[in-house]
Amino acid sequence: MLTLVLAFVISSCSLNSDDTWNKYEDWRNANDAWLTAQAARTNADGSKYFTKVVPTWDSQSYVLLHFFNDTTKTQKMLKPLYTSTVDVKYEGRLYNYEEFDSSYSNTTPADSLFRTSVSDVIGGWAIALMDMHIGDSCEVVIPYSIAYGSSGSTSSSTTIDPYSNLHFFIKLVDIPGYYKPIF
Repeated sequence: MLTLVLAFVISSCSLNSDDTWNKYEDWRNANDAWLTAQAARTNADGSKYFTKVVPTWDSQSYVLLHFFNDTTKTQKMLKPLYTSTVDVKYEGRLYNYEEFDSSYSNTTPADSLFRTSVSDVIGGWAIALMDMHIGDSCEVVIPYSIAYGSSGSTSSSTTIDPYSNLHFFIKLVDIPGYYKPIF
């Protein structure tokens, strides 16, 4: 009996996974094509637009990062730790440039700021934030595998479909909890 129940649960999970995979095939393919195009993107001089940042703790994950500011001017500023609390300004978009979230409507803790712990955000954000210094502004492309994966995300104001690569513009404003989380 236990074997039958276990077999049913396993087959149900694989059916649901296959259903999601098939249901979002066009979306997935469009996201994959966009991610490939972003990775190949170049500046006017032919140099790579994005830097591929691979964290030391997971050689299979990466984000694409492009700094808008001169990083030599911020390199002596603090970088967040995984346990740090950070204040950021950001705008999040899908591959088709549809905005799904932004800190610019926030009024607390201050105008346009979003305060969070690096350990509480999606993997792609953690990788990007820990490569930034206070004052850095960048464009970040996050593959779906380290965003919301095959599940997607639904909140009261936003739905992000499964297999969605994410596109962010982030400014690291401060690290108020650098040595100790403030939450």
